[in-house]
Amino acid sequence: MEQVKAKTIVTRTKNDWWFGTNYGMNIYRGCSFGCIYCDSRSNCYRVEDFGRVRVKGEALRIIRDDLRRKKNKGVIHTGAMSDPYTPAEKSLKVMRHALELINAYRFGVAIATKNTLVTRDIDVLQDISKRAPVTVSLTITTADDDLAKKIEPYSPSSSERFAALKELADAGLFCGVLMMPILPFINDTEENVLQIVRLASEAGAKYVYGHMGLTLREGQREFFYDHLDQNFPGLKEKYMTNYGNKYQADSPHSRRLYNVFQDECKRLGLLYKMEDITAEYQKDGFWAQQLSLF
Repeated sequence: MEQVKAKTIVTRTKNDWWFGTNYGMNIYRGCSFGCIYCDSRSNCYRVEDFGRVRVKGEALRIIRDDLRRKKNKGVIHTGAMSDPYTPAEKSLKVMRHALELINAYRFGVAIATKNTLVTRDIDVLQDISKRAPVTVSLTITTADDDLAKKIEPYSPSSSERFAALKELADAGLFCGVLMMPILPFINDTEENVLQIVRLASEAGAKYVYGHMGLTLREGQREFFYDHLDQNFPGLKEKYMTNYGNKYQADSPHSRRLYNVFQDECKRLGLLYKMEDITAEYQKDGFWAQQLSLF
């Protein structure tokens, strides 16, 4: 696999509201899952040929040095820019070894992925969770495998992701679903939202975090519209009429869908607010252990 140069990999995050994370980590550049809505394709991120996956050269040495220099322990988020479990990870195992370093230096981790390969690393995640917060989120936007094939063409099927979620939950890990994005006029139905929440609950998820819309930026918007023409003829014009060049493209039913979503989460005992999810998975983390020393 082609390598790209990097000076640092584990960096301070500005989005500490996102699962209460303190640092971000992206081992790979680009993603091969081909999701038609991916915000990481946006020109502002300056990732050329986003569908071509590259690994950061000497990633493990850099991650080790980054962690060793951190004065403050914290939770490291990965999966924001590119999936940490890209198919090449199966043989490269860079993410697995990065988790081993995170464990050795006693940091926590919050993973977001679409790949069932994450279950390979259950043993390392269990070990990390003995001393620090751990959560794993499977992104699932539709319960319909056929629809998922259109909007996330090279990802594992939704049913496979629900099965992976169950495996993580059965292993005692704090895990849940990122139900986002919900695409206007495609998967923004009550039936889809309710089915995702119910299947997540059946799999043993602790939470479902959802957003009833998507973002559209320069670079990403054009890619998205091209694929709408291929898979949903006539829908591009509907988007252009309703959203023009707006950054935020919320479902016209977003309020009703969110009400249905939160009511079902409450009924099934699932967390759905980010602050509640963060508080729950971090409550027994290293902060609690450190405080207990006093």
